[in-house]
This record gives sequence, structure tokens and C-alpha cells, in this order.
Amino acid sequence: MGRWEPGARGRLAQAAMTLYAEQGFERTTAAQIAARAQLTERTFFRHFADKREVLFYGTESARDLLTSAVTSAPAGTAPMDAVSAALEALAAQFQENPERVRVRDAIVSANAELRERELVKLAGLAAAMADALRERGTPEPAASLAAETGIAVFKVAFARWISDPDRPDLPEILRTWTDELRGVLAQHPGA
Repeated sequence: MGRWEPGARGRLAQAAMTLYAEQGFERTTAAQIAARAQLTERTFFRHFADKREVLFYGTESARDLLTSAVTSAPAGTAPMDAVSAALEALAAQFQENPERVRVRDAIVSANAELRERELVKLAGLAAAMADALRERGTPEPAASLAAETGIAVFKVAFARWISDPDRPDLPEILRTWTDELRGVLAQHPGA
């Protein structure tokens, strides 16, 4: 087994996803993941803090993408529009490997601890976008409302996208459903 082989992180992630899908998250060990990737368990722990981290290691890059997109939105962009554009950029990344996203979602959905961690991750992404909006000058509660609403729309759109075997365009679903939400709010002013 190679210690410093290139692509170790990717091989470990792929091995973990395969094992989680085959035998379940709970029954899979770090040692099994490393063995499947033809690496050592020590190498696994150089790349991941624990076996859950394989499913969540992209959180920092997602947060960076979202905050960068919100921060770099043109001056005068409405807070909800900045959040929507940021989430569409994230959704476009999901479409690059929809099968991996589908497998990951099935693994997370089957485990209460992982579902809870997913909700914590989403709350962190909303908080990061709200911070970015405040840095742009959006006052409270508008910054938090826009960010939290964006995440809510993203969750609903993602669930639809993941359950549709024809895999429609996730950014398009987000755009459509954000517009739908605007329509609902316009029909019920003060709601």
C-alpha cells in the first residue's frame, strides 16, 4: 500500500462512498475504507478526521463559493437575488457529478446523525451568506431572512432534483422556485 500516492484523498472518498452504499455507513470502518483504496488507515486519517468527514469535507469550499458570490454581486443587487445567484452557482457544481450527489444523499438520508450534521452544515452556509450580506450593507433582519429563505428554497429544490430520475437542471429549479416564492409573497403582502 502506497503512503504518498497521488489522488489518495479522491480514492479514499470513492472507496468510502462505495462501502457506505454497499454495507451502510454504520458498518463501515476507516480501516475498511483505507483497504478498499489500497492505502493505510493512517493515510485515511491524514486526509479525514473521521469517516463522517468523507461526506462533509466540501463544506468549506461551498461556504467560500457562496460568500464569494454574494460579496461579488454587482452593487445594488437585491439581497435575495445575490443569495439566489450564489446558490445557483453551488447547484451547478452538484450537476457536475450527479451520481455521486445522489449516492451521498442516500447515505446521509439513511442515518439520523448524518441528517443532523447536514442540517448544521446548511445552517452554517446560511449564516455565512447572511454575514456576506451584512458586509454589503444589508441590515438585519433582511440579511438573515434572505439567507435562510435561500437555503429553504435550495433544500426543497434539491429534494425535487434528487428524486427526479430525469435529473432536471438544479439551477433552473432554484430560479423557478425562487420566482414562485416571490409570487406567493406578492399575493400575500405582509405575510
